[in-house]
Amino acid sequence: MNENQKQLINVASIELGSTVIYTTDEFFASANRMLAETEAVFKDEYDDNGHWMDGWETRRKRVEGNDFCIIKLGNLSVIESFLVDTSFFRGNYPLAVSIKGCNVKNMDDKNFIENLNDFEWIELLEQNNLVGDKKQYFDCKALNEITHLRVDIYPDGGIARFKAFGKICFDEKFFEQENINVTSMKNGARAVFANNEFFGPLKNVLKDNDAINMGDGWETRRRREPGYDWGIIELAQPAIIDNIMVDTKYFKGNFADSFSICAAYLDETTDSAVVTQSMFWEELVPKQKLQMDSKHYFDSSYLLHKKPITHIRMNIFPDGGISRLKMFGKFIKTNKVEK
Repeated sequence: MNENQKQLINVASIELGSTVIYTTDEFFASANRMLAETEAVFKDEYDDNGHWMDGWETRRKRVEGNDFCIIKLGNLSVIESFLVDTSFFRGNYPLAVSIKGCNVKNMDDKNFIENLNDFEWIELLEQNNLVGDKKQYFDCKALNEITHLRVDIYPDGGIARFKAFGKICFDEKFFEQENINVTSMKNGARAVFANNEFFGPLKNVLKDNDAINMGDGWETRRRREPGYDWGIIELAQPAIIDNIMVDTKYFKGNFADSFSICAAYLDETTDSAVVTQSMFWEELVPKQKLQMDSKHYFDSSYLLHKKPITHIRMNIFPDGGISRLKMFGKFIKTNKVEK
């Protein structure tokens, strides 16, 4: 995985609501398994249909054609690259894969499947060869907005994990909602940069669900020099913040001792420029103490201003772990910044 992919969101993640709504076959292993965020594992176990595999696996095809599945993304998305992981599939991996996408909104799954061939399917990845027991990355050919993916495997076999890296498209309906979590990954927020992600990536704090373990948060290594750790997050649209929640769930002997948040409104910028600019951003939440394995709530009285913002920098002192950050407020339509 390159640095760009690390900053992108896996929009095909089951954690973001993506799900397999159709498959030609999943005799040996459910297709939804391949959408998990966790690394694939190997178990020397058998079920009624054969060896248990952590991924999607079809039976051996004895007729003409190939297997495929349809993935309904949790959110309208633009995809930049794919990961097709065949870990532990050695004598049973597909020889090749291709991927198409379409944009069909507001249709129930049953009608979608019944009209599968009537939609305009855009080629996102032409047929490419696969290798067994290996992670393979592919660039996406088109940057169209996508709601569904069709993953074809040739002719049959198994995939351990499938990921589609990209960005979630902003939903205009959010402009009409109050007290929305503007730092939710599902609402288009993304991690831009963190000075350290040794034990866990910054983007984990943007998930909606509670952390499932200590590895499902942002955790830095032990700091052995002066200073503190920090990470930058970009919102999907400008927003005004009303209250925040910081969760240290599962972090007990390694939680961040305290935190603060700086913020800025940036009309146009690049990720690399943001890192330098963040040193001069205005403080939004002054330094606050944290406790282990707890949810901390901070109402509007803790906020130093109510200006529109597009980016935040979360500072943790001196190091450690945070499982979730939720900043509640309202997305706004504006090109002007209150000075």
